[in-house]
Amino acid sequence: MKSPSNRQIDALIRELSAAQLAADAFNQYAPGDVNNEIRRSNLRLYLCAMAARRPQTLLLMEAPGYRGCRLTGVPVTSRKVLLEGLPALKLFGRDAGFRDVADVGFERVYGEQSATIVWNALSDLGALPVIWNTFPFHPHKAWKPDSNRKPRLGELVLGAEFLRRILDMWDFEQLIAVGNVAHEMLQHLRLDCRKVRHPAHGGKKDFVAGLQSTLSVGA
Repeated sequence: MKSPSNRQIDALIRELSAAQLAADAFNQYAPGDVNNEIRRSNLRLYLCAMAARRPQTLLLMEAPGYRGCRLTGVPVTSRKVLLEGLPALKLFGRDAGFRDVADVGFERVYGEQSATIVWNALSDLGALPVIWNTFPFHPHKAWKPDSNRKPRLGELVLGAEFLRRILDMWDFEQLIAVGNVAHEMLQHLRLDCRKVRHPAHGGKKDFVAGLQSTLSVGA
């Protein structure tokens, strides 16, 4: 199984950090902010850990939320998951070098429902796919950084370029789209995939059931 080199991972993170976004989208990897520096480091640790695991599956989701990746830098990962770690998967945790941030206005944000559901389900299955987003930055409502919104078409076009990089870095045997946005992007790219429901808005039961039926154990 092909997996990315450290050089490829570093190049990807540099390109993420250089992305120019609209005012109602946040680049959590942009230069000039100590918290963003920590997020770049967290993402690098995650991608390097995944490269070492050589997973067979990509789990594609929609976009970072303000309670998760916007703070940690790691897709669908809250501060709680990042800092406390996942013993069943031997991933994350302070002892592994993952670090917390100190964004003003987000001090009390610790967990995220979707992150908890996704990682608990993966832990129960003993599976560890690469997780990525159709738009790898945080889209929010105007003047409300502590909110989420659906990515716009232009943002998905940008996101598709980064997704292609991820797909080039690994040779996944299985692609799983979580929700409609991810499914539509993979269809647009003419890639075969399976679709499961997004865990948000009451979708936990269907998401877990869908993951159990589609995800290869050890992915």
